[in-house]
Amino acid sequence: MIRIGSRGSQLALWQANHIAALLRAQGHEVAIATITTTGDRLQGVPFARVGSKGMFTKEIEEALADGAIDLAVHSLKDLPTELDARFVIAAVTERVDPRDVFVSSRYDRMVALPHGARVGTSSLRRQSQLRARWPGVEYVEFRGNVDTRLRKLSEGQVDAAVLAAAGLDRLGRTEWVRERFSADVLCPAPGQGALAIETRAADERTRGVLASLEHPESRFAVTAERVALAALGGGCQVPIGAYCRRDDAYLSGMYRITGCVSSPDGATVLRAEERGVDAQELGAALADSLLKQGALQLLARAGATS
Repeated sequence: MIRIGSRGSQLALWQANHIAALLRAQGHEVAIATITTTGDRLQGVPFARVGSKGMFTKEIEEALADGAIDLAVHSLKDLPTELDARFVIAAVTERVDPRDVFVSSRYDRMVALPHGARVGTSSLRRQSQLRARWPGVEYVEFRGNVDTRLRKLSEGQVDAAVLAAAGLDRLGRTEWVRERFSADVLCPAPGQGALAIETRAADERTRGVLASLEHPESRFAVTAERVALAALGGGCQVPIGAYCRRDDAYLSGMYRITGCVSSPDGATVLRAEERGVDAQELGAALADSLLKQGALQLLARAGATS
């Protein structure tokens, strides 16, 4: 029996069941345990006030350490860049669309929003980049699972919302997706669109089972992104974007990474791009380029306003 730990949201359970189905197809018996995290309990509290480090993973990792579960399935962007030494990301499955999307029942594109329109998003990364291009829009706190956010949108609490494409695609809730932002307009969160399967570092049996689920190209991309995030000193609720993808136009095995650090008000947006064939070196090069432009000062300002 392989026991999977998961948050109780519809999306988290979809992800857990997706991995369970892959394991069952290999002949394994699988059970799913639902675990409530700090982030789930504090749905009405803004992210900046919760303290984002491990807010969606702490209780799940405690169950993993205690042996109550054998593995955990996470949205990779929720995982801290530094894992407890007791744990390891045993597999990164094939990544889906990492972009952010514009969702609305009234407007076809972000550019169509009138002055003063209300856009729901709790992400400082999204807010700051969008403010740089659309400063006349009001960005409002917008927490909750996918269904909750879509309900709030349907009730008219906001005119539009910006969400991750991956969650909507996985749940088949794309009916109001009007626009998928390019990474040049809205740089995604490091690891967005990827699933990480975490287990105990010493559990060789489970690690061996999970090895077949590994997708090397996705692992490379998210590793580079998370190296950059760690070098910039960021967690999952800072105005840092990073997106790595394969770029064979230059050389076989070449990857390209773009990154963005922005001030909370969107007045300053730093961007950089690097190419390389080593994930660690590529992520470090991106961070170095952004640091040379003054990223630390912007991030300090973001911390002071959160």
